[in-house]
Amino acid sequence: MSSIARILQDARIIAIVGLSDKPERASHQVADYLIGHGYQVVPVNPALAGQDVLGQRAFATLAEAAASVAPKRIDIVDCFRKSEDIVAIAEEAVAIKAGCLWLQLDVINEQAEKIARAAGLDVVMDHCTKIEHRNLPVAA
Repeated sequence: MSSIARILQDARIIAIVGLSDKPERASHQVADYLIGHGYQVVPVNPALAGQDVLGQRAFATLAEAAASVAPKRIDIVDCFRKSEDIVAIAEEAVAIKAGCLWLQLDVINEQAEKIARAAGLDVVMDHCTKIEHRNLPVAA
């Protein structure tokens, strides 16, 4: 398994599952931060599909999000959903051949972790991409 630092340093495209269009929500703030730090963010939220969030087109499913960036792949599937919703997202992440299943703070699902790891994905649970990115060592 890759380290959190390596995952973030190697990633270019991050699908954020559960991205909100409300600026006060953590998912919106994290996405805005990641965009500001050079990542391509792909919103995944069925309620916002077809709309722009932070200047990015939202998709209903991870499969649609993955098709939108092809032939590149989604490096990180960053999940802002309840723990009980994560197994289905892990299965979708495997199906699109994502590089990492990332579960945000307080999101923990061991079954989803097993599914993703068995397919060769890196898994990060109960960590925030924004906080972890801020903690990256500065390149010399």
